[in-house]
Amino acid sequence: MHTVIFMLILGAHFTAAAETNPPCLVSGDCITEGEWDISIAIGFGQKTNPLQDYDDIPLYLLPSIAYYGEQWFFDNGNFGYSLQEAEKYSLNLVTSYSDDRAFFYDWDPSNLFFSRSSADNLNIMPMGLSSLSRTSEPKVFNSLERRKFTFYGGLEAFYYARFGFFKVAYAHDMFNVHSGDTAHISWNYSLAVKQWVFDLALRTDWKSAKVIQYYYGVRQNENNYWSQQYQAHSGWNKGMELTTRYILNGQWNILMAYRYTALSDEITDSPLVNQDNSQSYFVGVAYRF
Repeated sequence: MHTVIFMLILGAHFTAAAETNPPCLVSGDCITEGEWDISIAIGFGQKTNPLQDYDDIPLYLLPSIAYYGEQWFFDNGNFGYSLQEAEKYSLNLVTSYSDDRAFFYDWDPSNLFFSRSSADNLNIMPMGLSSLSRTSEPKVFNSLERRKFTFYGGLEAFYYARFGFFKVAYAHDMFNVHSGDTAHISWNYSLAVKQWVFDLALRTDWKSAKVIQYYYGVRQNENNYWSQQYQAHSGWNKGMELTTRYILNGQWNILMAYRYTALSDEITDSPLVNQDNSQSYFVGVAYRF
């Protein structure tokens, strides 16, 4: 019976990653094939919201639910199928949901689950302000239209090395909500020192023009002027994630997690956005059933 690694990391929120093949860092840190793995973290955290006139998102209760069979798996609302699994790499078909919609709705899945893949906002302004952001036209909007939920479907590949593992993924909007595409590249490294476990991830996420326009573009009835002024292009977000766990026993962990995401210029150019980054933090305890 093989196992898959279980890690707590930040995602659009903080994550509990389940990947095949890498050895467990500490005893009891793996998900057993064919068994449900359920955990919950309770504490206090916050995710800063870069959208104008939107409040930061509180984080108090974060569950994680996963099941890994021989090839099929379920991970916090996402489904996957293992196409190939070897000592150094694996390839999966997977679904995922957008982290962009999470800024509009506190109850979006990206804000609720420990799923793959805060301190106060630093208020850092971009080095180069576009002509769009220099205009004196006031940014006042009518009630924003709904940004619909959708699933992405695509491929993810992992390469496992002694100095961590690399992940590359590509996905397309399955339900034609915006018909956009996303890509992901990350490096993850974990270190265990006695009862301490440290997880570090560096990541970059590409979003097509259709994705950015759908979530951050302005509809005509929201503001006619800005709907004509802003037209999105594709762009790359960049970020880092750090999670520290202190293992009390086989069921209880003390958890501290932080994530920083630098938004692409194409997103920060949107009149809906007034910050160039989003940060998240969470401090609490996690219980594994």
